[in-house]
Amino acid sequence: MPVKTSYKENISIALQSIAGNRLRTALTALIIAIGIMALVGILTAIEGIRQFTNDAFADLGANTFTLQNRGEGLNFGNGGHRKVYPAITYDQAVRFKNNFKLPVVTAINLDVTGTAVAKYGNQKTNPNIYISGSNENYLSTAGKKLSFGRNFSASELEHGSNVVIIGDEIKKKLFKTEDPINKSVYLGTDKFRIIGVFASKGSSSFGGGDKFCVIPVLKAKQIDSTKNASFTITLKVATPAALDATIGEATSLFRNVRGLNVVNQDNFEITRSDSIQKELSGQLAGITVAGFAIGIITLIGAAIGLMNIMLVSVTERTREIGVRKAIGATPAIIRKQFLIEAIVICLIGGAAGMLLGMAVGNLIAVQISGTFVVPWGWLMFAVILCTFIGLISGYYPAKKAAKLDPVEALRYE
Repeated sequence: MPVKTSYKENISIALQSIAGNRLRTALTALIIAIGIMALVGILTAIEGIRQFTNDAFADLGANTFTLQNRGEGLNFGNGGHRKVYPAITYDQAVRFKNNFKLPVVTAINLDVTGTAVAKYGNQKTNPNIYISGSNENYLSTAGKKLSFGRNFSASELEHGSNVVIIGDEIKKKLFKTEDPINKSVYLGTDKFRIIGVFASKGSSSFGGGDKFCVIPVLKAKQIDSTKNASFTITLKVATPAALDATIGEATSLFRNVRGLNVVNQDNFEITRSDSIQKELSGQLAGITVAGFAIGIITLIGAAIGLMNIMLVSVTERTREIGVRKAIGATPAIIRKQFLIEAIVICLIGGAAGMLLGMAVGNLIAVQISGTFVVPWGWLMFAVILCTFIGLISGYYPAKKAAKLDPVEALRYE
């Protein structure tokens, strides 16, 4: 009479077989773990970077755009090359701001350096402080908030006073628990009085995190050592619906400011904050496909390795299969046993691979200014994939085991 074996019993038999061949099982699971780690690791890193960029650009919103003399250069496959036009001068930026009549918030900005050292007394930061110049509208257009202190006054902007608003990390490094307002700090060789502190955005935030400070744009022009420095103009409209019309008006006015005729092409770029995000998202989608392909190729190799080891297992256990068949086990039961064994090995390796992949992926993401994520969707996909690999890899060995003649199997030495 055929023996009926439940899934629970098959799993128990599979675990006993695994426990009896620990080295072989460990090596097989390791192959699967490496494949899953590659897949989950790459996709976790990309997911962390994607969330970071979404959060970063969400600060700017979908209703800002920037006039500048170069493209963004977000195409990773373009060698970093960007279109570069004649610099936007300070006078051109001011003339544009004064003559633009639509209801917008306009900030004139200049990036001075990203390698400055901030010093206060005997305390100093690493040489990784970003210094930018801007006007009273920087907070609104850049999506920043003040933790305490105040914004630039009209007089400080007009005269290019030595005042500065510092990032939260500079405050913590130089002042600890001391109130920094009205204290003097050196940025490079220039001395500035602190009038405000930005609210913290976190170390992985866009644009230098909290390791940045902003000074009046006229003062930035005076201390900037770059020859023919180019300013940027950022405009924020009231609603996204007004964005296209405002960009059209801004383009027309800035062409006049730049002295361009009707036949001349624009010699500046207008970049929308949402277009930057969309472009970067497109690039990340391409990298996701590439990472997915790398992980799948690795897993195909792992599946072949698992099938080979399962075939060895069938050969080694031929006599055991004969005994089981002799006492009533049907081919279906034998097939089911080996399939479950292959799936269990895959899931053991997959669990290890998912943990390692998540750790490696988040480590990479955080190191390149991403955020820590738990990619639940990809983890569920990895579990399903492990089960599928176990079925595919175990099917042929299980079929071979089920077809063994019990008499011949019992004779096998």
